[in-house]
Amino acid sequence: MTVEIRQEGKVTVVMINRPAARNAVNPETAQALFDAFIAFEADDHAEVAILTGADGAFCAGFDLKTAADGSAARWIEEVVIPPDWEDPVGRPLPGPMGPSRLMLSKPVIAAVEGPAVAGGMELALWCDLRVMAEDANMGIYCRRWGVPLIDGGTFRLPRVVGGQGIASDLVLTGRPIGAEEAAQVGLSNRTVPTGTALGNALALAEELTRFPQGCMRADHLSSRMPPSELAAALRREWVSSRLFHAEGQAGAARFAAGKGRGGDFGAI
Repeated sequence: MTVEIRQEGKVTVVMINRPAARNAVNPETAQALFDAFIAFEADDHAEVAILTGADGAFCAGFDLKTAADGSAARWIEEVVIPPDWEDPVGRPLPGPMGPSRLMLSKPVIAAVEGPAVAGGMELALWCDLRVMAEDANMGIYCRRWGVPLIDGGTFRLPRVVGGQGIASDLVLTGRPIGAEEAAQVGLSNRTVPTGTALGNALALAEELTRFPQGCMRADHLSSRMPPSELAAALRREWVSSRLFHAEGQAGAARFAAGKGRGGDFGAI
C-alpha cells in the first residue's frame, strides 16, 4: 500500500509510503490520501490528523515519471475543477496531490523529515501546522520543469509566511528553504531534531485533543478563509494547469531521463 493509516488514540497518522520515490505522489497515492482524509473527517473518534512520509522523506511532489509517460493523464482529467464548484466543505473534490482541495473541520499537522518539495510543499502548506526536522527542506522545485503549482500553493504560501515578498522569492526562484529559515518566516511552527518530527507532531496533536473540540474547531474555521473564497482561489489557480501541457510534460520527461535530481537547478 502506498498510504498507511494508523490510529494513536484520538490521533490519525497518515503516512505516504513510497520511499523508493522519496514519497512522490502518483495517482493511486493521491486517491488514497484523499480517501484517508475524507475518512478522518467522518470519524467521530478521530480529532487530529498527522500527515507524514516514510523513511526520512515527507514528499518529493507529484511523481513526474507518471507525468512523463502519460500514465497520470487520466487522473489529471478526473481532478478538473467544475466551473460551478464553490463549496469545498459540502462538495469535496480531490486535487492532483489528493487532499489539497479539502477544507476539514479538524486540524492536520505535517510531520516533515527530509524533502517537502514541489507538490510535497503544497501538501505541507495544506496542513494547519508544520513540525519540521532540522535537516528538512522545502522548495518549489517544480520551477525547473515548467510544472505549475495547482494544489493551493500559490495562495496558501503568502498566507502562511505572512508576506508576498517572501512568497514571491520562493515561487519565482524555486530555491530550497531549510528549517532554520522556514521557522524565521513562519513556514514551520516547530523545529525539532532530525528523526523526531513524527514524535513531536504526535505530542502536539495530543495537546490539541485535550481541549473542548467544538470551541477549538469553531475558532479554527473562523480563522481561515471562507469556503467560497477557497474554492474561488483553487479555481483561479487551476487555470495554470494548461501550462503543464505546454511546458511541464517536456520538463517531466527531462526529469525522468535523469536531469536535475536531488534539487539540482543546474543541469536541467
